[in-house]
Amino acid sequence: MGVTRPGPELLYTNPLAGPRDVSGWVAEGPLRLGTRDGALELSGPADDEELGDHAHWTFWCPVEFPDGIRVSWEFLPLAEPGLAMVFFSATGHAGRDLFSADLAPRTGYYPQYHSGDIDALHVSYFRHKHHSERAFRTCNLRKSAGFELVAQGADPLPPTEDARDFYRMELVKDGPGVAFSINGLPLFAWTDTSDRVLGGGYLGFRQMAPLRAAYRNLTVEKI
Repeated sequence: MGVTRPGPELLYTNPLAGPRDVSGWVAEGPLRLGTRDGALELSGPADDEELGDHAHWTFWCPVEFPDGIRVSWEFLPLAEPGLAMVFFSATGHAGRDLFSADLAPRTGYYPQYHSGDIDALHVSYFRHKHHSERAFRTCNLRKSAGFELVAQGADPLPPTEDARDFYRMELVKDGPGVAFSINGLPLFAWTDTSDRVLGGGYLGFRQMAPLRAAYRNLTVEKI
């Protein structure tokens, strides 16, 4: 007789059906919240050209997660150009909490995240901001602080005019291993062989303006 193994432990779930579902989340930068067909629409300021690199934002889930997790969510790009990414394993330097008052204030300006006083991994999975990104589309995994590009894979997401439904994103972070897929298609798997392997931490979404995108059905499981 076979042995029944327990399934993954559900740590967090959020339908992301609208702004009410993210009332406790932490916004850094000029984020605008909306609702679109039962999903959460996220965008930046209307005057994004005037704000330049300060028009982008990061939106943190307020739950600190352990290592060894599977994260999934659904994503639909609505209007380009722009870029979407997900931060994970995010903590402050020297073991400080990501939201510690001892850390420098963060306003959505990108260098504060990749070369500031926080450690994190992040996947940029919809890189349609600049012409060079649209001409040869990749998903990039970077490790910070330090902005180190550690893995790449092809980006199967189409331009917004060709997107017809939500895409299922899945991220696995387990010790030194990171894997990322879209709609079940593996895009990259990476093993950190350094002496600075990141563990648990916070999860957050980020967009570069003027991208508008919708999100729904965020789930975090312990594996």
